[in-house]
Amino acid sequence: MRRRHPLNARLALLLPFGLALTLLSGCGTRVAVERDGPGSRDVSQVPDAVPRVEPISRGGNPESYVVFGKRYYPMKTSLGYVERGIASWYGSKFHGRKTSNGEVYDMYRMTAAHKTLPLPTFVKVTNLENGRQVVLRVNDRGPFHSNRIIDLSYAAASRIGMLGKGTALVEVRAIDPRAPQPRIARTTPTQAVQPPRRPAAQATPAPRIFLQAGAFSSNFNAERLRSRLENGLSRSVRIAASGTVHRVQVGPLASVEIADQVAAELAGLGVAEPLVVID
Repeated sequence: MRRRHPLNARLALLLPFGLALTLLSGCGTRVAVERDGPGSRDVSQVPDAVPRVEPISRGGNPESYVVFGKRYYPMKTSLGYVERGIASWYGSKFHGRKTSNGEVYDMYRMTAAHKTLPLPTFVKVTNLENGRQVVLRVNDRGPFHSNRIIDLSYAAASRIGMLGKGTALVEVRAIDPRAPQPRIARTTPTQAVQPPRRPAAQATPAPRIFLQAGAFSSNFNAERLRSRLENGLSRSVRIAASGTVHRVQVGPLASVEIADQVAAELAGLGVAEPLVVID
């Protein structure tokens, strides 16, 4: 009997969602989450993953792989990796099945899926909307949606308070297990909702979502794209200049759902897979 590669095993489960991805333009991983399910155990005391030096998985790090017609190239190293974007989560539908590196997915452990980080990689994930943090071990591939950067296990999603919404604005920072890491203070949901008061001048502004449609060295080209998008979308479009680079960004957008909708509208205007920017 022919053995199925672990990555292909998870993709086989995702394939029924392919039609939904087409029909519900932009729902992607949210469709999987809504048809997935939460766990039945209390995960409030599940400990963070403990970073340690591990060899790179032989099964989860091909030179490249293709999902839904797009080719991905796993990174050779995670050193210095930091990214902000949208996180999703996955639970009971994949519980007990093999991850991309051949391990068994346990929704009650602190793990995650990422499209290109080396497997395994340890990361610190911060929910930018409430400040809650977890340390996770990346041992799977996904989420295969252009507007999502990481898929958290059910336990991890619960710990950072994103189960209800299904998504969260996060920062993902790779951890070098050879360097000592300070322990993350555990917070209860009450502590997360009611943080210590700060003077108004020091309050951290709420994160905002933008979709970057292009980057140009020419301000003229950036202005031309901005004008086209403002007319086509009837939304605010800004040009964020840094040095000689002019980035055309749609937003701010009020929610992940609106960002998904605008991404679909951008595709209709010829802008495929805009970059999510969390400001």
